[in-house]
Amino acid sequence: MVNEAGLWKLRLTMVGTLAVIIGISTLAFTTILWYLDILDLYSLAVTVIAFNVLQWLISPYLVNIFYGVRPLASNEKPQLHAMIEQISSRSGIKSPQLMLSKLQIPNAFAYGSPLTGNRIAVTEGLLTDLENEEIEAVIGHEVGHIVHRDMQVMMVVSCLPSLFYFLSRSFLWNSNDRNRRDNGGVALFGAITMLVYFALTLLNLSLSRQREYYADQHASQVVNDGARKLSEGLAKISTGTYDRTSGRNVGVSSFKTLMIADPDHASQDAAVLRGGNDSELVNEVINRRISSVEGFFEIFSTHPNIVKRLRALNESS
Repeated sequence: MVNEAGLWKLRLTMVGTLAVIIGISTLAFTTILWYLDILDLYSLAVTVIAFNVLQWLISPYLVNIFYGVRPLASNEKPQLHAMIEQISSRSGIKSPQLMLSKLQIPNAFAYGSPLTGNRIAVTEGLLTDLENEEIEAVIGHEVGHIVHRDMQVMMVVSCLPSLFYFLSRSFLWNSNDRNRRDNGGVALFGAITMLVYFALTLLNLSLSRQREYYADQHASQVVNDGARKLSEGLAKISTGTYDRTSGRNVGVSSFKTLMIADPDHASQDAAVLRGGNDSELVNEVINRRISSVEGFFEIFSTHPNIVKRLRALNESS
């Protein structure tokens, strides 16, 4: 049984974070226009937004190239096709295209654009390391991202830090112009705009983590005993990634926000685990103490701390 109070709290937190992102962006952008008394910045805004939209439209093709992704024919892995069709039906959406990535680390990701439609990719490592019931829960999580339109939401909010980054660079560049009399004011606005960029980046990361929690809750709703299955799957994904990379960065950071778990944190998540059966592995993660250092660096992560994530799933079951 899903904890409805916790789910509503998460929804309100996401809406609040999104409102803060839009509010800060609007206030800062309006202030800059008022100070400069020009409208030329709109051309910069249009350029940045157009670039991000173009990137969103072509990103599925880049994902396919970088991660060695190919479509899974209907006669390949029929059990996987059955899983995604059943979960999509329960979620009230059209079944996304099922893809297979040649990556040997266990992971999965949802992606797509209006040019390609929605897609869910599973890695070869995921099929090797996880049991079928755990793969089912992982697919439930990825379907949750599609249901919640996370790709579209994150694409929109990612435009805002990009815009203020380019504004800041423009201000700082113009402050070096010896022919300007207000170089000090321009430099100050450049510094303030860079702070806005940094704040929006942190808020975007926070929103990304919240949406991971939200997709976890979706899996627990549409998959029978989904909280337990996903908890075991996430614990195995952390340990499997760590085992295959010997604790090193796995070099897939470009699109790691797409993935169900951050591969760059695998060494941190799994280094202290001793193994055991599935339930012992999950309990070991849940009972692990989160250090202050881990807590601090989580604010720079696209994904929640694995301990917090499994605790949230445990509370929802």
